[in-house]
Amino acid sequence: MTSRTSIILPAKNESSSLRILLPRLRAMRPDDDIIVVDDGSDDDTVAVCKGNNVRVVSHMYSMGNGAAIKTGVRNSEGELLVFMDADGQHNPDDISRLLEQLEAGFDMVVGARQIDTHASLGRRVANTIYNRLATWMTGYPIEDLTSGLRAARARHFRKFLYLLPNRFSYPTTCTMAFFRSGLSVTYIPVKAMARSGEGKSHIRLLHDGFRFLIIILKIGALFSPMRFFLPISALLLVTSLAYYGYTFYTWGRLTNMSTILFLSSLFTFLIGIVSEQVSALHYKDIQDSRRTARDS
Repeated sequence: MTSRTSIILPAKNESSSLRILLPRLRAMRPDDDIIVVDDGSDDDTVAVCKGNNVRVVSHMYSMGNGAAIKTGVRNSEGELLVFMDADGQHNPDDISRLLEQLEAGFDMVVGARQIDTHASLGRRVANTIYNRLATWMTGYPIEDLTSGLRAARARHFRKFLYLLPNRFSYPTTCTMAFFRSGLSVTYIPVKAMARSGEGKSHIRLLHDGFRFLIIILKIGALFSPMRFFLPISALLLVTSLAYYGYTFYTWGRLTNMSTILFLSSLFTFLIGIVSEQVSALHYKDIQDSRRTARDS
């Protein structure tokens, strides 16, 4: 009998954490389909998983956290998907709270970490910046853009698999994609616990922080083009007018640079309009499928 809920845990060298987490998770969720995606581990992660009656799918080599999530989704059978980290920072008790919100009608539920549970001051500041930037890009309040603890309806999540990066920040991509596709997202407050094993985080704050920023801009340009292109167009327009005013006052003429800046502003605005139309077609199918499901 197929379980209605699939719990997906990407793992790389997390055997020490999984020894603690999996028995507790299996005891609490005996009927759920628990899938651990081994992302090229060189420890005994696979043996630990097999010893705790959970499914394990292995990558031949490390492909990244996002790739592990995609592998887990492709191998899942549940109508509802739950994602959590394998390092013990997420409390299995929160799973039922996530699923309650899905049962209430939401399409995705995110466990928003409280500000005092982030690993360091630097990450608190970085996550605050990401959350505010993503909020502006999508037009919806985003409480925790990078949280790995979340639940979603499988039929919706699968439609965004091709957008997910293979490395980190899959939460960033799917959160913004859900919002911009008109799917309902809500948050529940959670406490992130200390790592239960000996493994170390694979995220490098500065290097991967820049990646997160680029991904936010890319997804924003894909799902909310005018919020991305309009400020750039406005900046170029103001610059062209200011430079024209300066050159006219100084030399009494219109320069080539002013013309180039003005045309750049116009072209950027037109690109934004075209991109907005393409974006509307991109998530039209998601909205149509949701409307059909509601009507049926």
